[in-house]
Amino acid sequence: MKNNCFKTLLQLVLFLVVSISWPQQNSASKSADQVSKYDYQAAFAPFFYTKDGTNTRSASGQPGFEYWQNRADYQLTAKLNEENNEISGTGIISYTNNSPDKMSFLWLNLEQNLFKSDSRGNAIIPLSGSRNGAQGQIFDGGYKIKSVKIVSGANGKSIEKELKYLISDTRMQVFLPQELKSKGGKVKMKIDYSFISPYEGSDRMGILGTTYGKIFSVAQWYPRMCVYDDIRGWNTIPYLGAAEFYLEYGDFDVSITAPSNHFVVCSGELVNPTEVYSQEQQKRWVQASQSDKTVIIRSADDVRATANATNKSFKTWHFKIQNSRDVAWASSPGFIMDAAKINLPSGKKSITISAYPIESDGNDAWSRSTEFTKTSIENYSKRWFEYPYPAAINVAGIVSGMEYPGIVFCGYKDKEGDLWGVTDHEFGHNWFPMIVGSNERLYGWMDEGFNTFINSLSSVDFNNGEYATKAADLHKEAEKYTNPKLETIISSPDNMKEVNIGTLCYSKPSAGLVILREQILGKELFDLAFHTYVERWAFKHPAPDDFFRTIENVAGEDLSWFWRGWFVNNWRLDQGITSVKYVGSTPRSGIYITIENFEKMAMPVTLDIKTKSGSVTRIKLPVEIWQKNVDWTFKHNSTEEIESIVIDPDHVLPDCNESNNTWKSAK
Repeated sequence: MKNNCFKTLLQLVLFLVVSISWPQQNSASKSADQVSKYDYQAAFAPFFYTKDGTNTRSASGQPGFEYWQNRADYQLTAKLNEENNEISGTGIISYTNNSPDKMSFLWLNLEQNLFKSDSRGNAIIPLSGSRNGAQGQIFDGGYKIKSVKIVSGANGKSIEKELKYLISDTRMQVFLPQELKSKGGKVKMKIDYSFISPYEGSDRMGILGTTYGKIFSVAQWYPRMCVYDDIRGWNTIPYLGAAEFYLEYGDFDVSITAPSNHFVVCSGELVNPTEVYSQEQQKRWVQASQSDKTVIIRSADDVRATANATNKSFKTWHFKIQNSRDVAWASSPGFIMDAAKINLPSGKKSITISAYPIESDGNDAWSRSTEFTKTSIENYSKRWFEYPYPAAINVAGIVSGMEYPGIVFCGYKDKEGDLWGVTDHEFGHNWFPMIVGSNERLYGWMDEGFNTFINSLSSVDFNNGEYATKAADLHKEAEKYTNPKLETIISSPDNMKEVNIGTLCYSKPSAGLVILREQILGKELFDLAFHTYVERWAFKHPAPDDFFRTIENVAGEDLSWFWRGWFVNNWRLDQGITSVKYVGSTPRSGIYITIENFEKMAMPVTLDIKTKSGSVTRIKLPVEIWQKNVDWTFKHNSTEEIESIVIDPDHVLPDCNESNNTWKSAK
């Protein structure tokens, strides 16, 4: 008994002596009031997926063996009245119901109704202003629906019959005279309508006055089918301005009649060039289609000579595009136009076209637009999926940046790096969501975030990094990305403060994918998984689980902890060094290092250990150290005295508290 007491006392004395001889912590000390919020059972909880795979959506993240989606083909005609900014048109919609359900009614989007004075979207615009309305313009906005008819008949005879319909804000419900059959039932509708274009239409369309005439950027300009899918049935969330679109795929045949001194560009391929261009302009188009350098189609001098021609005649421009979810167009007498060919990986060619006013001309501005567009399209075609459309058109106008299949609208004042950035971003949207057709109305991050991520890679590639930006310091960005006042990434844009949309739909999901690529999976494995996601869901309708499951199955990793912390919740990260002790009180025997997770998010750990002689060893610890621990102690086999230890030395993780990231030996 006495011997045991003596041994215990001796051990205690030795412990105190050794403790005093160990190097003391300073800047990395755990503060007395710092209590960890980390719960490893919450971070690594089971049942991340709330349902098993189905016949339509596989548990592996790919479309199921019974996947279906409906189809909408459009024959559209429109006439532009330049004097009163009115667009009148007719839309013939051929709708195919591939679902297993019969339908007694159809739903269509009427997004122009956002600009009615009594719309829901107008009602929620804050007093301080917003990009999501008509910027205070008072006018007779919204659709004037003149008729809705069902079209039937055979042997070349067409029969039209009025249909009952009900308009509810930005949606229209059309009641069918008889049920539309499942698994292939077809119906054809004809809708006559008109509307007055707003000057600033929620920063998605509008009218710009220039020296040589108005530029009309025209979008959301025809009644469009709502998506009926296997997740929600009819997707009828109203258009409030912030959240974007969710549309069916189909073929489009578009005829646009504009004043004869106007030049029109539109999604798809112009099929009647001989009717709208002079012989000289047609020769220039042929030259451009074979040239890697920009070819001027209509010069500034041409604009000055012809833009102000006075006549009341009209020309009709005819375009077609296949397997698209939308079309947009622009028209102006003041367009300078230039073009060049796009080289695609398969050997196919497309063409890039820029249309801009004299105010935007210049080698530091829109004269480089075609170069930017060509490079962007070729880059994304090589990296992810081949560009599917016959043309890629960049239009300068009132809109500061908005995307549609094969055509984008960018700000006419943009120059140099700003023009490169907006051009590359808007054309990146041809992959997300034009090719990979996610539900933007609900999940803005699945197009804006993914697109912002691929932009970060293409900017490094462009012209030896001419406009590349430095990698973000995520310690500095931590407050921006994980502020407790933020909503979650997975929230709908309509459910976010407008000031937070840029962070939550764009930069934070992009930063998350960079972390996943560079810190968790590695570039090769991530790129394979991301490429697979694009291929699987090209021209289809993926949901968040389809993305999460695809990345996990291709990469072979359970990433539920990452999705849960970064996308589903707004958790913070704080990893700190809490204890450093030499083994056996001598530097030659190695060192014990204890780290702790103080916030709710889990991440892998990288540490740089620097010795007194100046050598640095990098240690990488997997995220699994946090799977059942709040703190973790490991041994580093050093043989000399340690100068310093730093967690996340490259600032590649959003650690919100740098005060505990660095340990330095006592002087």
